[in-house]
Amino acid sequence: MKVAQLADTGPLVALLDRSDHHHAWAVECFKQFHPPVMTCEAVLAETFYLLGGLSSSRKTLAHWHREGLIQISFDFQQQAPLVWKLLEKYADTPMDVADACLVRMTEILPDARIWTLDSDFLVYRRHGRTSIPLLAPWEQR
Repeated sequence: MKVAQLADTGPLVALLDRSDHHHAWAVECFKQFHPPVMTCEAVLAETFYLLGGLSSSRKTLAHWHREGLIQISFDFQQQAPLVWKLLEKYADTPMDVADACLVRMTEILPDARIWTLDSDFLVYRRHGRTSIPLLAPWEQR
């Protein structure tokens, strides 16, 4: 069974920024993935923003998207009512739009795992009750 890899912002930034504390871990993870790595527009926007001064990393991100290594696999307009519901439920976390979209993606893709550095995903539940499979540095200790 192939696990769908869903990329959060943190690992993508770490992968593309050699000075990031988690760079080596992100590189090793990425080498093991079978493309495409899926994500949502919110994660792509956050990643691009956080790579601010790293123009070559921004170009690499764009190239990976064009080549299909990273794929936008989420229709926000179609999923918006359930995304807003998640944002309301986890308002005290605080969950952001990218997190809510990724949680919703795990509800749509039952064999999905979120590649993340964000420990808030330990709190979030898909369908309100089921923990979310994660690929995170603390999960590999």
